[in-house]
Amino acid sequence: MNLFNQSEFLALALVHFFIVVSPGPDFAVTLRQSIYHGRKAGLMTALGIGAGISVHVVYTLAGVTALMQATPWLMDTAKYIGAAYLIWLGIQFLRSKGASAAIAPESPDSAPVQTAGKAFWMGFLTNATNPKAMLFFLAMFTTLVSPSTPVTVKLFYGVWMCGVNAAWFMAVSVLFSHQRIRERFLAHSRLFDNIIGTILLLFAGRLLLAV
Repeated sequence: MNLFNQSEFLALALVHFFIVVSPGPDFAVTLRQSIYHGRKAGLMTALGIGAGISVHVVYTLAGVTALMQATPWLMDTAKYIGAAYLIWLGIQFLRSKGASAAIAPESPDSAPVQTAGKAFWMGFLTNATNPKAMLFFLAMFTTLVSPSTPVTVKLFYGVWMCGVNAAWFMAVSVLFSHQRIRERFLAHSRLFDNIIGTILLLFAGRLLLAV
């Protein structure tokens, strides 16, 4: 008996893809990392974002998401944590002096080096602390995925979504770490940091307003 439902998987994959490509904190952070620190940092950030999805997959399958949805103060706590991280990250970007003072526009390879581990954890935390991802997984696994679907198949869905997230943001990193694109952004890096920082603060504000 084939326990894998192709139509279920295709529906889940399609909805997930449209959610992934829509702009959000993950996109903003990957964009900034790729331009400011280069392709390697951008790719590691993308891998961190993909790994962050695994957190949502695990607690969704364990039923924790449904529990949090039924317990308002737990959900509010998750939103506060997510908003706090975005606020902290946004303030760090706003306080940045930019790269233009230290990097010549014609030599973006002299941008500040960021360790692979730090880049990975920035991506991981950006996604793992996002309560909207939590709600997305709750919605997907309760509406598109049948209760009779085996846990092993659900785990496959989760691994698939981790891979798609990582692949999409790796593509974003490759595009925006291109030398000519980086040169243009780095020439106005202070303004760029202000814009990214403000965007993250706005996302945090939306989370707080939803509490």
